[in-house]
Amino acid sequence: MEVKVISPVDKVLVQIKGRVDTTNAAQFQEDLTFIMQGDMKDIELDCSELEYTSSQGLRVFLMLQKAVQSRGGKMVLTNMQTQVKEVFDITGFSNIIKIL
Repeated sequence: MEVKVISPVDKVLVQIKGRVDTTNAAQFQEDLTFIMQGDMKDIELDCSELEYTSSQGLRVFLMLQKAVQSRGGKMVLTNMQTQVKEVFDITGFSNIIKIL
């Protein structure tokens, strides 16, 4: 798994590459901690290279969503591959997190 953060003026763009599962979900959370604790309101996560997420990865997405909403911001996931979108759909996360 690889996380790349780009901070343009109006929002933070996070590019996620690879798999997020039980072996690296803690690292994924650590990579996003400064965003969770920061003050940027709008977050976009580019999931075009995200191949898989487990329930542990979903938990991190939810934690980030809650942190962003608590400061009045918006989070969106973009460019999601079909097999990853199915995980979000089956678990109901696509009803909680905005996916474009």
